[in-house]
Amino acid sequence: MVYQMLLRLLLSACGLGLADYLLDGVNVAQYSTLFWAALLLGIANTIVRPLLIVLTLPITILSLGFFLLVINAAVFGLVAWLLPGFTIAGFWSALGAWAIVAFMHAVGSMLIGKNKLVVKIERS
Repeated sequence: MVYQMLLRLLLSACGLGLADYLLDGVNVAQYSTLFWAALLLGIANTIVRPLLIVLTLPITILSLGFFLLVINAAVFGLVAWLLPGFTIAGFWSALGAWAIVAFMHAVGSMLIGKNKLVVKIERS
């Protein structure tokens, strides 16, 4: 369990670093800020995001789930607001950073065996 939490923290930090490199609207001042941002992002995704999802459930249902993108960007914006040295220029930058971090988590999960794609071919 601790191993998976540390791995997710590392994947988040790598994703945020990649977002800093690829996106003009994401700026991380130092490497240590990456890990603090990843830690705060994990806490916000565990506590704040579920509350926001419940509070905005009607609009999420009406938008067929697309409002979840706004919630994800808002969580990134909250982390940037709380943490000095980590800035996000706007909604699209936050959404792009979320997509990069989510991609890093998906690739990491596939590589370590969780959610691994298995194809079985049976002859009949």
